Amino acid sequence: MTACRSPVLSVVVPCYREQPNVAPMVAALDAALAGIDWEVIFVDDDSPDGTADAARALARTDTRVRCLRRVGRRGLSSAVIEGALSSSAPFVAVIDGDLQHDETILPAMLDAVRAGADIAVGSRHVGGGDAAGLASPLRQRLSAAGIGLAQKLAGVAISDPMSGFFLLRQSLFEDLAHRLNGQGFKILLDLLLSAPTPLKVAELPYRFRPRAAGESKLDILVMVQFAGQFVDRALGGMVPLRFIAFALVGLFGIFVNLAAMQASRAAGLGFGPAQTLGTIVAMVANFELNNRLTYRTMKLRGVRYWQGLVLFMLVCGLGAIANIGIAGALYHRGDANGLAASAAGSAIGVVWNYAVSATLVWRVR
Repeated sequence: MTACRSPVLSVVVPCYREQPNVAPMVAALDAALAGIDWEVIFVDDDSPDGTADAARALARTDTRVRCLRRVGRRGLSSAVIEGALSSSAPFVAVIDGDLQHDETILPAMLDAVRAGADIAVGSRHVGGGDAAGLASPLRQRLSAAGIGLAQKLAGVAISDPMSGFFLLRQSLFEDLAHRLNGQGFKILLDLLLSAPTPLKVAELPYRFRPRAAGESKLDILVMVQFAGQFVDRALGGMVPLRFIAFALVGLFGIFVNLAAMQASRAAGLGFGPAQTLGTIVAMVANFELNNRLTYRTMKLRGVRYWQGLVLFMLVCGLGAIANIGIAGALYHRGDANGLAASAAGSAIGVVWNYAVSATLVWRVR
């Protein structure tokens, strides 16, 4: 049996709805990595546009192409983790599937790590770098805000901690894998925060290109998830990040409830009907935010969205009954004053709503 040469570098490409970019990505890597034994691993989150099919079609004629199709789970960070851990190459690179990263600097990034850097990062913000591909002013502001926050809290000297373009030894990734929270969209930041000692970072400039096809995933909710990574680290991972997001959405729902009730009262409704309307509006708002933020990677769409909304309102209705019952019992037994009893009931209600919603509404399918 003739032994095949194993790759020196695995390029992990997390992707969702990137079918038009698959073939151009392989062609670009082929040109950029001439003289280097490489493979590309497309990690597809069950894209409905045929991204996995496009990668598999190439894999039938090019053994350097592999595809991992994930069903029932989504998220850029977890996709990168699974792709990197599937590699047997000594070096692993991560690059977005939208062709905005400049693959031609991959050899220089590989040389930097071979020369002693722990991790090489493609940066838009060192000399010669350019973030012109962030065409939208909103995306530019979001990126700048995220970079400022990360630079203050990450504890590592790096100009572009928001970069999704980096390269490191596979053994280092293996060492850090159990420390990663695997949530959100900023896996580089997760790696930097997870290292027990600061990593030696080499930054290489590149020009961030405009997106060739598909649509951007960067929006304000991604930035909220990004900030949540810091909260998760501050709490030492003791409280699930999803529970924190769920509780914060519930807190926002209180203000929505009060605002809707006051508006209804101003429109002439009595207290009872106004309170009922406010509660319904708050439940709908909470469901929408949880669907877009807390359970972003399991977002309900179409018929499942409306089924989930009805189920969520039933769950929260039972939670409200439990909240009132427990608070009343504590108060009348004299175990707590009114405020403490209400707080205890609310806390139990939040835990109930979170547990049942995760099990029934946004369950993995």
